Amino acid sequence: MKPTTSQSNKKLTILIWVLRLIASGILVQTLYFKFGAHPDSVALFTELGVEPYGRIGLGIAELITAILILVPRTTAFGAILGLFLMIGAISTHLFIIGIEFRGDGGALFSLAVTCFLACLILCVILKNHILTFLKSTYAS
Repeated sequence: MKPTTSQSNKKLTILIWVLRLIASGILVQTLYFKFGAHPDSVALFTELGVEPYGRIGLGIAELITAILILVPRTTAFGAILGLFLMIGAISTHLFIIGIEFRGDGGALFSLAVTCFLACLILCVILKNHILTFLKSTYAS
C-alpha cells in the first residue's frame, strides 16, 4: 500500500522537527560551557587565542542560530548559519586542536559533525524555500 500525501507530509514534518531539535539542542547545550566560563571552554578558546571575546561571541552566534532553527519560518536560514558555524568547528578540530580535546574522546568533534549533518539535511529538505528566498532577494 502506497502512503498518502498527508502521511508523507506528516513524516516529513516529524523529520524536520527531529532535525531542528538535534541541531538546536547541540547548539544550546554547549552554551552552558561557553557562557559559564567552564575551564575546558576557557582552555579551548585560550589555545585558539580568542579568549574571552571569541568564546562569548561564538556563544551568542550559536544561541541566535539555535533560535532561528527552531522557528519554522526561519529554519532554513538558521540551518545555513549552523552549517557555517559547524564548518568552523570541524575545521578547528581537524587543523588546530585535534579531534580529541583534553581527553574528551572526540565528543566535541562528534557533536559538531552531528549538528553539521542535521543542518545539512535541513538545507536539502528546505532547498526550495532557500532558492525562493534567494530568487526574490536578488531578482532584478
